[in-house]
Amino acid sequence: MQNLYAVSHPHAEHTHLGLVGGWHDSHLTRTGRHDAHLLAQELRHRHDPSRALRITTSDLARCTETAQILGEALTVAVSADQRLREINFGKAEGRPNEWLARRQDPAPAHDRLDHRGPIPGAETRREVAIRVGACIQELMTDIDHDHVVVTHGYALTFVITTWMQIPVDAAGFASFATTPGAITHLRIDDHWRNRTLVSLADTAHPTKDRADARSQPNPSR
Repeated sequence: MQNLYAVSHPHAEHTHLGLVGGWHDSHLTRTGRHDAHLLAQELRHRHDPSRALRITTSDLARCTETAQILGEALTVAVSADQRLREINFGKAEGRPNEWLARRQDPAPAHDRLDHRGPIPGAETRREVAIRVGACIQELMTDIDHDHVVVTHGYALTFVITTWMQIPVDAAGFASFATTPGAITHLRIDDHWRNRTLVSLADTAHPTKDRADARSQPNPSR
């Protein structure tokens, strides 16, 4: 039985500042680093120690910082792969989210994969699906390891569709929403070779925000 744990990087500086992310290189916030340690604890709990483990991450800082924390806790080396980056927002990257929102040109239903929109330098959905998919396909051939993949919210959809062996041309309307610091668990069984989405964007493990909320007095008590 092979498992892939797709980790969405925790809270990052560009989110805190209300800026467009994409390939804009943003570091984890203090909260994000705290939550990365909690993610590491959760993965240590989930992972079968009899299975060798690999960690592969997007090469952007918010993901590599997360992956290094996971790697230290799990005693696993980390490999960075540019193909796991978030969608490239082109000229919008690093600008306020409102700037992009005013210029968005929604994709028509007949052209979800190849619609590029009005922002110079932006990627299409197909381009993201192909590069993310190529990375995941390579990892899937390594059946001797379980895998942790540290990636981004938009890119996660194509980690899942590739694992489920959904062709790119059929992934135009696929969308799997996640949140910062979440774990998506994918599994393939040894007998039937079923590919299962065990859990999507699981945040049952503690995070700093929830821990802080639990520590506050409840006025209803």
